[in-house]
Formats: sequence, C-alpha cells, structure tokens
Amino acid sequence: MNPALFNISDTICALSTPAGSGAIGVIRLSGPDAIALCRKYFQSKNSNFDLEKAASHTIHFGRISENNTLIDEVLVSVFRNPQSYTGQDIVEISCHGSVYIQRKIIELLLSAGARLAEPGEFTLRAFLNGKFDLSQAEAVADLIASNSESSHRLAMSQMRGGFSLKIGELRARLVDFASLIELELDFSEEDVEFADRTALFQLLETIRTEIDGLKSSFALGNVMKHGIPVAIAGKPNVGKSTLLNALLNEERAIVSEIPGTTRDAIEDTISIQGVTFRFIDTAGLRHTEDTIESIGIGRTYEKMNQASVVLYVFDINTTTEKEIDEAIADIRQQLDDPGKQIIPVANKTDMLLAAPHSFKKLVELDTLFVSAKRDENINLITERLLKSAHSGETNDQTIVYSLRHFEALTRAAQSIESIEKGFADNIPSDLIAIDIRQALYHLGSITGEVTTEELLGNIFGKFCIGK
Repeated sequence: MNPALFNISDTICALSTPAGSGAIGVIRLSGPDAIALCRKYFQSKNSNFDLEKAASHTIHFGRISENNTLIDEVLVSVFRNPQSYTGQDIVEISCHGSVYIQRKIIELLLSAGARLAEPGEFTLRAFLNGKFDLSQAEAVADLIASNSESSHRLAMSQMRGGFSLKIGELRARLVDFASLIELELDFSEEDVEFADRTALFQLLETIRTEIDGLKSSFALGNVMKHGIPVAIAGKPNVGKSTLLNALLNEERAIVSEIPGTTRDAIEDTISIQGVTFRFIDTAGLRHTEDTIESIGIGRTYEKMNQASVVLYVFDINTTTEKEIDEAIADIRQQLDDPGKQIIPVANKTDMLLAAPHSFKKLVELDTLFVSAKRDENINLITERLLKSAHSGETNDQTIVYSLRHFEALTRAAQSIESIEKGFADNIPSDLIAIDIRQALYHLGSITGEVTTEELLGNIFGKFCIGK
C-alpha cells in the first residue's frame, strides 16, 4: 500500500479522460494548492480576472502558457471545498485531445509542485473526507464499468446509498443489542439481566433473516452486473453455432456440416433491452474416441454448470421424443443444480415438411421452434431469456452484487448464528459479546466504518487513474 495515498495534504493531478488522442482531454487537480498551481500557467481572456478569487462551480476560458509560449486554449472549471467530489479544492482543465498537449500541461503542474495521482486516489480522498461511504465509493468504479442498463441501475442504486442505508439499519439494531449485553457485563457480579432474552432472540432472528435475504440476492445481482450466462448445448451438427451467430447477428462461430467442428467453448456477449447476456456455444454432446473432442465435451458440462440458463438445441427433423427426454435427463444429471432452467429449442424448422409426431410432447416441454439458418423466430429465444432475467427482479429490493459484500454478509451471518447458539447453550455474556463485536465488524467493513490500509488499497487500486 502506497503511504502517499493517505496523505491528503498534497495536491494530485491526473488525466481523467481516456489516454490517447481525442476531441478533448480533461486534467484534474485536487488538493489545497489546486487553484494556485493552475493559476501559475492559466491566463484568462479577461485581464482583470484572478483564478484564485473565482467562485466555486464556475468555468473560465483562457489559455495555458509556459514562458509566454502558448500551449493551448482551455476551459478551467473550479470546485471549492467542501462542495466538490473529493471534498477538497478541485480544478479541471479541459484542453484539446492532443497527447502532446495533455502531457505538456501535466508536466507543468508536476514542476509546480503537484504529484501524479495513484489509481482511484480522487475517490479515496472523497471517502476519507466523508463525501460517501466505502460501498458508495466502490459503486463509482462499477458505474464507470457498467455496460448495460441493469448493471448501470445496480451501480446507481448503490452509489445513491440504498445498500448503505440497509446495512446501517442492521448495524444500529446490533449496536442496541450489544449495549444491553455490555450493560449486563458491567453488573455481572450482581447477576442482573437487563435484556429480555425472548426479545433478544426475536431481534437476532430478524437481523439474520434480513442478512440472509441480502445474501440470497447475490446470485441475481452477480448476473445483472456481469451478464447472464446462457449455454447452447446439444448434439453435433444440430445448428448450435448457427444459432449463436443468429443471436449475435454476426459470424462469430465457424459453421460446418462436419460433426464435432466446435471443440471448445466460444463466448460472446450482447445487450438485449438493457440486459447483458453471455452466450456460450459448446462442443456437441456425443460419445467420441477423439481425445480433443472429449476434452471439449467435458468443458461443455462445466459451462452448463456455470450458466444460468441452458438452451438445449436439437434437429426437429431427426430427433425422436425418446432422444429428447434422454438428452434433457442426461443434462440434468450432469448439473450441480438439477432445477436449473433448460429451454428446448427445436431447430431447422425450415426443412420440416410436416408436423412432427412428437409435436404434442414438444408443446408440453414449452419448446421454441426456430430456424437459425434463416434467422426465423430467434426473437422467441430472446423474449424467453428476457422473461427469465426479469422474473427475479423487484423494483424496491436491495440487491447485493459485490463478492466482497457477500463474503462480509456471510461472516456476519455466521457470527449471528454463534450468538444464537450461545444463548441456547447459556454461554456467559462476555463470550457472546465477542461474537456481537465480530458481527458489527463484518457489517462495518462493508460501509467503511471498519477499514484497513490493505482493504482500501485493494479496493481503490482497481480504479482507473484520474477517478
């Protein structure tokens, strides 16, 4: 962990727009000398203007020069503490997107006394200055990385403090609980019980139920953030790769009449109505002596276990009702979650001359009838997937999508269970108090009420430089 990250008395600078040439570039400074450092090289078009006297949240046109040599004409935005992103004075210099101009301005600022910001250091300063808590700070990076409506919605909800409020409520209840136990410890020699044990059990049950509810939302939150994995499985040569290309609307997978062409999983993502889906074309399922193909089939089962949904594709012209039943049963046998959704997809309907004998059975299985080759009825698949994706969502539900938060909630739940067991076994209050403190610690680590330098370094080190 770089000790400089926690020295918020110096002034930092960095390019906040993506590196490289573009229409504009934005260089950000934060710290007590941000305005003064910029003033050394900034000349306003208004000769009577002094940048150090500029009001907060104002923008000023002028130029950056070195020894009367013009570097660029710029816009300078001023944000004074504490009403700024970091809680410090901030200056943002909007210049032209030339790599040379950006580098030259940063060199001038460094020579005047600023230092280059570390990854995530602007947001770290915002956290250290109490602009928002740790979970909200993490949401900033998630918001930048969001690539779909669902992931954007999750990040915005967390950044606005919805999750933090929920954790704060749980922690407040535990603090009340802890205060009663600690009071008993103060009068332990008098064998006094200040807390109604029945009420305490009910309180613990309520807290544990709410934590379990947050934990259970992680599966939904994880796929909303990273995309819903959908495995395309079936026998060789039933049109899985053609279906992948139709879903993605591009030639992503090699299509061949030769069975066993796909020997390893091919993945690509697409956003459908704001939801990201990660489609996985897998090796065909069949018995084979080919070593390489066998490895691919093994990976097919791995990918099906990792997927949220399995599209079981078969050729409607050649597959019997018995083969369909056996294939679905075999897939379920290989899945860790036998209740996982399997959607039968009857492909190659363009070659169908008459209704199949197994039509009634296929309807009972809620089969989707498509022609991947002719791109017919592909919308039925996307509509079914969207319906599946939205089935678990509720507008007012707090959804956990961070693995760090999920692990902290899991540890807090374990501590709550230890408290309940301690009461049931008549464990002394001083030992129960240890588990209460542990539960408070784990909940506090989510919002940053409990932190370590290692934790902060790990979180903010994943940010981009300039944010």
